[in-house]
Formats: sequence, C-alpha cells, structure tokens
Amino acid sequence: MKCPFCHNPNTQVTDSRLLEETNSIRRRRRCPACGQRFGTFETIEMRMPQIIKSTGSRVAFNPHKLRTSLERALHKRPIDAETIDDTVALIEQRLYGLGHKEVSSQLVGEMAMEELAKIDQVAYVRFASVYKSFNDVSEFTQAIATLPQDSEGKH
Repeated sequence: MKCPFCHNPNTQVTDSRLLEETNSIRRRRRCPACGQRFGTFETIEMRMPQIIKSTGSRVAFNPHKLRTSLERALHKRPIDAETIDDTVALIEQRLYGLGHKEVSSQLVGEMAMEELAKIDQVAYVRFASVYKSFNDVSEFTQAIATLPQDSEGKH
C-alpha cells in the first residue's frame, strides 16, 4: 500500500481487525520512510456473472430486478420482506459460487423457481406461469403436480 503522505510504495501493517458487520478488514499502517500512520479498509470485490438473455444480449446481473420478480410472485402472500431479501442473497451467492463469467437468464429463473417452491407454493406457480409462459390450465396442473406434498402446513 502506497503511503498517502510521501507516496513511499511500501508501508507496514501494525494492526488488523476484522469488521464482522461489513465483512471487511481494517488495517492500521505505518510508513517507514516518513513515519506517518494511516488506516485502510480491505473488502471483497465480488464480480457477478453477466446474464445472457434469451435474445442473446448480455446485461449485468440486477438483484433489484430479481427482487421485483419475487415480490410480484409473493404479492399478498404471508411472506415477510426479510425472507425475500434472504432469497435474493442466496441466489446471488449461488450465482457467484458458480464461478462463471456468464450465465443464462434461464438459470436465474430456475434458481428463483426452486427457492419459491421452498418458500410458498402459490408464489411458485405464479412465477412459473409467467416464466414459462403458460398457455392453458393443463400447464398449471403440471406445475402443481411437480411440487412436493405439503405435510408440515407450510404455505
């Protein structure tokens, strides 16, 4: 790390602390050339994969768009905002964990459906009907048939 005072390219770390709430590291540094002390923060730079749309175009992953889609499917369902936030974060984590530079929008949609099936089966069918462009009632019936039977009284 370059010293901000004398621009010496080498500085010494005197103390490091993990900041749990921001998942970053705070480092206290000292410049051996000028003796000045300063602090730095180190954070993880996460590069999400590009999304390849069905048209072949590529766009940046947009967690807000994913959240909006989930909210539409969960409209008037008894699911709190925290659960939606957790679901978006989980899908983001899964996408990042793939380690790919590009993923299809279809994969993102499949992940969203998979998570909705766990959270709320009505929302799953709503999302699937739009995502898969259902044309008639038989397609709804097929989607419902793929859901696991609800033995715990979950939604």
